Amino acid sequence: MIDGETRMKIDISRESFPLKSAFQISRGSKTVADVVTVKLTRNGLQGWGECVPYARYGETTKSVMEQLRCVSPQITRAKLIETLPAGAARNALDCALWDLNAKEANTRVWQLANLPKPQPVQTAFTLSLDTIDNMTLAAAENAHRPVLKLKLGTHNDLERLMAVRNAAPNAKLVIDANEGWTPDDYHTLLDHLVALGIALIEQPFPAGQDACLTELGRPIPICADESVHTSADLSALIAKYDCVNIKLDKSGGLTAAIELKTKAQAMGFDIMIGCMVGTSLAMAPALLLATDATLVDLDGPLLLAKDRKTPISYGVHGMHPAPTTLWG
Repeated sequence: MIDGETRMKIDISRESFPLKSAFQISRGSKTVADVVTVKLTRNGLQGWGECVPYARYGETTKSVMEQLRCVSPQITRAKLIETLPAGAARNALDCALWDLNAKEANTRVWQLANLPKPQPVQTAFTLSLDTIDNMTLAAAENAHRPVLKLKLGTHNDLERLMAVRNAAPNAKLVIDANEGWTPDDYHTLLDHLVALGIALIEQPFPAGQDACLTELGRPIPICADESVHTSADLSALIAKYDCVNIKLDKSGGLTAAIELKTKAQAMGFDIMIGCMVGTSLAMAPALLLATDATLVDLDGPLLLAKDRKTPISYGVHGMHPAPTTLWG
């Protein structure tokens, strides 16, 4: 029964996955990925979902779990959109419902959602904000990867960029300032960024303080991250951004992310599919949106020291679709 009336059991748990090394951005650092996992059980079948509560959006594992505990066991995907706001809690439950509904229909989530069959895709690999020496070493160790994404947002970003470019001369470079720049920083860096062949700049200015982008030159595409959560945000991005970063933890699940992607493409935006630092369970539903994305940034599991028991495979041909034993 799809989205039916049979009562289901909702289990909510917090899990911690250690990282290989500290992950740092302009707002802080972390050594563990704390996630909330949802397991739905109905008629002997189970559906799984994961979310990563994000302090930038006022979320904690405690607040997310409290939101989820208030949800009725009779919830459906259609009712969920009206019950919980966009964010991590709704994401975990929405993805668990997709997984459960697909198993109940004896089909795959991509078929249930009328999405293209997922194929292997190349994902960016993120270099955490660090000292110049450490970022140089990380770039050299990962110079074989086709796309490197640099976390920036400090006073000596140019030195970091030049060092990384020298260490990985053939990689496509994307930079993410995580709201850490000012318009003056942008003006100072822009010519250098063009010369270094930077392919994309993600969220240079704080959300709500990005109106200046309508007047600044954009020889390099600018991607909205913190400035876009759902399709309701798109109209405010026109003339400021060229691309939108779709993260399920922001949109509140696969259902809302599909709508966001469809409307963003119709409005002429390029698409980036991104993630928080989570496990393969969090990447699996996002991967369904990645087939025709301009940029895929679903490297969360590559940053972990430990992943799920049946993880997504990352290899020379890219990131592979999730095994059915994991999700979907």
